[in-house]
Amino acid sequence: EKYAKFVKERIEIEQNYAKQLRNLVKKYCPKRSPKDEEPRFTSCIAFFNILNELNDYAGQREVVAEEMGHRVYGELMRYSHDLKTERKMHLQEGRKAQQYLDMCWKQMDNSKKKFERECREAEKAQQSYERLDNDTNATKADVEKAKQQLNLRTHMADENKNEYAAQLQNFNGEQHKHYYIVIPQIYKQLQEMDERRTIKLSECYKGFADSERKVIPIISKCLEGMILAAKSVDEHRDSQLVIDCFKSGFEPPGDFPFEDYSQNIYRTISDGTISTPKQEGMRIDSKTTVGKAKGKLWLFGKKPKGPALEDFSHLPPEQRRKKLQQRIDELNRELQKETDQKDALIKMKDVYEKNPQMGDPGSLQPKLTETMSNMDQLLRVLMLPLLHCSPEGSYTDDANQEVRGPPQQHAHPSEFDDEFEDDDPLPAIGHCKAIYPFDGHNEGTLAMKEGEILYIIEEDKGDGWTRARRHNGEEGYVPTSYIDVTLEKNSKGAVTYI
Repeated sequence: EKYAKFVKERIEIEQNYAKQLRNLVKKYCPKRSPKDEEPRFTSCIAFFNILNELNDYAGQREVVAEEMGHRVYGELMRYSHDLKTERKMHLQEGRKAQQYLDMCWKQMDNSKKKFERECREAEKAQQSYERLDNDTNATKADVEKAKQQLNLRTHMADENKNEYAAQLQNFNGEQHKHYYIVIPQIYKQLQEMDERRTIKLSECYKGFADSERKVIPIISKCLEGMILAAKSVDEHRDSQLVIDCFKSGFEPPGDFPFEDYSQNIYRTISDGTISTPKQEGMRIDSKTTVGKAKGKLWLFGKKPKGPALEDFSHLPPEQRRKKLQQRIDELNRELQKETDQKDALIKMKDVYEKNPQMGDPGSLQPKLTETMSNMDQLLRVLMLPLLHCSPEGSYTDDANQEVRGPPQQHAHPSEFDDEFEDDDPLPAIGHCKAIYPFDGHNEGTLAMKEGEILYIIEEDKGDGWTRARRHNGEEGYVPTSYIDVTLEKNSKGAVTYI
């Protein structure tokens, strides 16, 4: 029972330890909302991995507590109850044996006392008979009566003597049996019981250690995972992430020009005198450049106040480009969902038209119209970040961060000279048929009617737009999901898709 109490307290310690570890992990690894980004710094990733390993370690402490509770504490309590029952039974047997011996002793003692009393009575009868027999004055009848009384007492004394002898022999036999057979057997059973208790304690000691030893391999893996997480920390990569995350994209300001204020003083000096004319334009540009960068270097200055603008113009150029690209990607994902829904509705409508018993094709038209309206709205919204995708009004040179949208032919003419101001028009690589009408209100897009045939002069590069040309030479971008494209077989990457 004492060891069981010890194990119980150890189990409580393990359970509390595991609970505190889990609370610690929960405290330093809070749940992130879906909008939160995954940690990118290797030090943060390593820390989260360590927290995960620590959570697994806490789980192993719970396994230890559960194993100790089931294999050690539970077994000890069950076995302790069995031992108490067995011990009580053996003690009861000992008490019964002692009570039986005491009963035999009382019977022997009673017969002894009775024999002693009868012997004294016989002696008195003997003395009375002798006195009357020697008394000359005693009558013969008195002598005869005393003789009969003597014979009676002597006979009774002999009977009690035999009874006492029998009881004495019986008691001696029971006493010998009690001390040489019954009691030793009970003590032997108690000894065996205690030895079994000792063996059970030994097994529980071993089970106590085995409960801990079983989880050592898993705990070792948890510790190895923590070491691997520590080794995965890359300070150079983290530094590069900080640079990529916070670089502004500003160009360093140029040199200030020399401004000669002595020209008015030395007007009469010969023309050979060294003088530097004022460069008003350069001075203004330099100050303007410095003023533009000043205030956006947040690390060493004040962070700009005020609400965030929709076009992210409050951010430095590089940060603005990233935010705009994220917005473009988000809108493209929403547009792709609507496109997939539209395709599904069209397929379902075709199935209903071929098999009228399955449903009414007209019932899908409101949903299809709504989907098309959503797509048009998303396309109009998508054009806004596309117009501002470059922080300073120019597109990035990074191919991986190419703008996903139709180039604007008139918003920044100097930036699209290579695309729209070629002397020779691009050759047609295929043709397409408009499945749905497109208004083409945004700059750089091409309006089309349902069923209109256009030439394809540039494939969809994964941004959802295809460059097309009318028969009259008018060019622009149209949504790829709105047209049925057929590329020429001899053109590069020829494929037919809807």
